[in-house]
Amino acid sequence: MTQTDFQTPLRVHDKEKIPRFMARAMLALVLTVLALVTLARLNDMPLIATPPPGEIVISRDIVLSGDMAGSATVRRPDGTLIADLTPEEGGFISGVYRVVLHERGKHDVALGTPLTLLQRDTGRLEIHDPSTGWRADLMGFGADNASAFARLLAQ
Repeated sequence: MTQTDFQTPLRVHDKEKIPRFMARAMLALVLTVLALVTLARLNDMPLIATPPPGEIVISRDIVLSGDMAGSATVRRPDGTLIADLTPEEGGFISGVYRVVLHERGKHDVALGTPLTLLQRDTGRLEIHDPSTGWRADLMGFGADNASAFARLLAQ
């Protein structure tokens, strides 16, 4: 009997999956960006991608509470109810509440202290936690999410 070999010979691929010049170009890009960022931070260059400053037009202290389902309750510091929101209405506000909980946990701050909701003359909305120094420009989360907090200022 003759022995037959059914194994196919291994094909040698002489083409690289990522061409060498492309890998070198990516490495050069990463090193260039790293050098530019290092140079900017060491020379204390001003941050130019920050929101434009403006005067505070409206300021309101609020106390948030929420749950993982997305419902949220917003009160004044004296306990007066401003809004009791369902998960459909308060999902973003409840998400901000969870971020505030996380920040306060990191700084070991009491949970019931108020946040400050600000509207500037530039039209931008911000939320600020004076107890931790955390702040967020709400315009960066989209118009619908910012309008959820804008309605709280109007009430």
